[in-house]
Amino acid sequence: MKIAGLVFSNIHDRTIPEMTRMRTMASIPFGCRYRLIDFALSNLVNSEITNIGVITHYNYQSLMDHIGGGKDWDLARRSGGIKILPPYITAYENAVAAKLYTSRLEALLGAQNFINRCGADYIILSDCDAVLNIDLNDVMEDHIRSGAFLTLVTKRMDVSKLQFSHERDIAVVDNDGRITEIDRYIPKTGELDISTNIMVLRRSDLQNALNEALARGYTSFHLDIIGKNLSKKFFHAYRYDGWYSQIDSLEKYFSASMQLLNPDVRHCLLGNPEREVYTKIRNSAPTKYEAGASVSNSLIADGCVIEGTVENSILFRGVHISRGTVVRNSILLQDTYVGANVSLNCVITDKNASVRDDRVLSGHETMPFFIGKGMTV
Repeated sequence: MKIAGLVFSNIHDRTIPEMTRMRTMASIPFGCRYRLIDFALSNLVNSEITNIGVITHYNYQSLMDHIGGGKDWDLARRSGGIKILPPYITAYENAVAAKLYTSRLEALLGAQNFINRCGADYIILSDCDAVLNIDLNDVMEDHIRSGAFLTLVTKRMDVSKLQFSHERDIAVVDNDGRITEIDRYIPKTGELDISTNIMVLRRSDLQNALNEALARGYTSFHLDIIGKNLSKKFFHAYRYDGWYSQIDSLEKYFSASMQLLNPDVRHCLLGNPEREVYTKIRNSAPTKYEAGASVSNSLIADGCVIEGTVENSILFRGVHISRGTVVRNSILLQDTYVGANVSLNCVITDKNASVRDDRVLSGHETMPFFIGKGMTV
């Protein structure tokens, strides 16, 4: 049984414009040393799926720099491996696929060349905004055992305890695991099955569905391909029970990152020796802690210089914290420089940002203060 993976790198860029102005959703840094695409790729590779296409849209230079030839994920292969699928990769016969896509369905129509030629029996579709560590072999076994046309991985959540800023695909699932309804809206209350946008189906079924979508002018995979066929075909839900977060806003990015400071969450996502999360390896010097430095409950990457105080924060590679500075509840991306006698609280800095001496910056966990890439405050 051959399985191929398709990863959507740009499809949710608009939900977090602060961080996707100069990169794709897939290449947003996360968890001290990773990019969001690392979780999707690692889930596939850990399930021995090594024929993977990454659908791009625009702004994907940093994504290509990160993935390279795929060596760090063991995807530098003569057969299979990882393939970047940019728009206009070939000439198409239909007008829908010959334009920049605006939906998942249009993205799949544009990737038909990969789908038709990959030679797989099954296709696994995955987004990059979902942060989770899932055993896709278990999902595949459940899909085959159920005999479903398509299996959708869902997460059962009490949405009244969460704050959603964007519409989500919500499934109604009966006691047999059958999806009876699917809709898209902003969830407010109750326990709901929220789509993680990880899906499994036969390649031939996907090809037929895309041909039908093209013939009928469909625009939405969830609402048209799934929603309009619920009474005709068996759509199955696989309920994932591990830690999961979807990065659909700057607030959600901040919240999900801060949860990594919880050892239980960190172990669930990153601590399973059988399902490691792989990323591009960089050879950096160890972090240097100067005399008088104080660090507590924080994740610190290599190559940092810390002279001040860091509490409940996440520091990426090459961050410099000067003397007399206090950083609390903040996320500082690569090569951020923070001057002397600075106070930061609930702040997110993008790469190469600078904060000059004697600044006091504070946001809130529901509205973190954001400093853009290369900016100086």
